[in-house]
Amino acid sequence: MRYAPAIARLLEELERLPGIGPKSAQRITYYLLRTDEESATRLADAIVDVKRSIRFCSRCFNFAEEELCHICSDPERDESMLCVVEEPRDIVAIERTGEYRGIYHVLEGAISPIDGIGPEQLRVRELVDRVGEGGISEVVLATNPNVEGETTALYIARLLQPLGVRVTRIASGLPVGGDLEYADEVTLGRALEARREM
Repeated sequence: MRYAPAIARLLEELERLPGIGPKSAQRITYYLLRTDEESATRLADAIVDVKRSIRFCSRCFNFAEEELCHICSDPERDESMLCVVEEPRDIVAIERTGEYRGIYHVLEGAISPIDGIGPEQLRVRELVDRVGEGGISEVVLATNPNVEGETTALYIARLLQPLGVRVTRIASGLPVGGDLEYADEVTLGRALEARREM
């Protein structure tokens, strides 16, 4: 089907977004065409506003509106605990648990030689510098439980060992409500390794 040039351009731009294929792009486009101009303008303004006002925190590389993000500028946070994550969205997931009150460091990715991403493309040097400044007693490695995340965690752990800081890794294993018979060997093995006293 051939679309009007304006529609074709919108479809093309929407399909560039992660997780948006041709069908999703069509649904969004049809929604925007049916909605009033004020709603479409609000969406466009919100996109432009977020691009203009959001930057990376100068300390942890989380998203921020000021020099420091809301977590780094919070005096109630425990600055002796530093949690290392791959992306800012990982901070949101951890914060939702309400279990962690320390500070963060965002790597902006994970080591992936197949994608041409090495430690030099990540915020590893900044992490080592932060830990080297002192005041941090534990670094929690909360990278994803996949090959890239594990590689990144091992690399960082080796780098931080000489600094005399405790380095821990988040446990990974079975989800609550999951059945053992459906768990793969790696996940079940991790669950056994991360077992705790009851």
